[in-house]
Amino acid sequence: MKRVLIANRGEIAVRVARAVQAAGLQAVAVYSDADRRALHVAVADLAVHIGPSEAAQSYLDPQRILAAAARSGADAVHPGYGFLSENADFAQAVIDAGLVWIGPSPDAIRQLGDKAAAKALVRAAGVPVLPGWEGSTPTVDDAKAVGFPLLIKAVAGGGGRGLRVVREGGEFAGALESAQREAIGAFGRGDVLLERYISRARHVEVQILGDGQRAVHVGERECSVQRRHQKVIEEAPSVAVDHALRQRLGAAAVAAAEAAGYAGAGTVEFLLEPDGSFWFLEVNTRLQVEHPVTEGVWGVDLVGWQLRLAAGEALPESFDGPCGWSMEVRL
Repeated sequence: MKRVLIANRGEIAVRVARAVQAAGLQAVAVYSDADRRALHVAVADLAVHIGPSEAAQSYLDPQRILAAAARSGADAVHPGYGFLSENADFAQAVIDAGLVWIGPSPDAIRQLGDKAAAKALVRAAGVPVLPGWEGSTPTVDDAKAVGFPLLIKAVAGGGGRGLRVVREGGEFAGALESAQREAIGAFGRGDVLLERYISRARHVEVQILGDGQRAVHVGERECSVQRRHQKVIEEAPSVAVDHALRQRLGAAAVAAAEAAGYAGAGTVEFLLEPDGSFWFLEVNTRLQVEHPVTEGVWGVDLVGWQLRLAAGEALPESFDGPCGWSMEVRL
């Protein structure tokens, strides 16, 4: 790799550009009409205009991104987070164009992006998975078999959309219709699954890095403080996780990543109960907004490692940490 196009804008584009330049590579920015004078354009070595201010006609248009890569002479693409970062078709298009895709394989993105498929994959790898139901369209009898309270959860997407808590059978039909309608509007798919609902669990996620065959973990972040199922506060390390539990969580996250042949940076999310038992939730197949929380206490440049792994560098056996404490608040 010599020249990396960053298919994003704003803070993450600046962050990636700095890592690219620190690695001795050139950073290519893309920008819409609204971002002509944005900071990510100023810090890049090259910048290419990709269209109108509307994201659908610029940052979310794969063909405009690929055309910008061709115009700039880029030989690699970093997607950042959001926009096209978890779009398997875009990842495949980048690879088909002869460019280096700085992220997991399209197959891994597809499999882990489908919550039902991801649960089946990690269950087979021995990772604890919440009791539930996976199929076509659940009935109230399926819900009763899982037991109340339960969660109806959209198979695709995330961000709390297509998610409903159902506390008794009389609520089920209305909640199912509402969850499916929201999922279709947000993700174009109305498929859902059912999971046992745990009311007192913490939300803990484990940062992983993989090379396509082997993976290592870089500790946990806690994101239990949420509003409307959206993370508000992220911290590392979690006050609820000691060294022994960190090793167990890390081993489960590594098993999930290796089962998918994961390459690059990703996050495996778990629910953690007060007794120390934990359950797989999902995998985010990209760098996350809160990655600096992990970098702050583990001393690991996650974006730098994304570049190194994409260039074929070997993973270390493990990373040392954590040291200190870090928090990020989303306003």
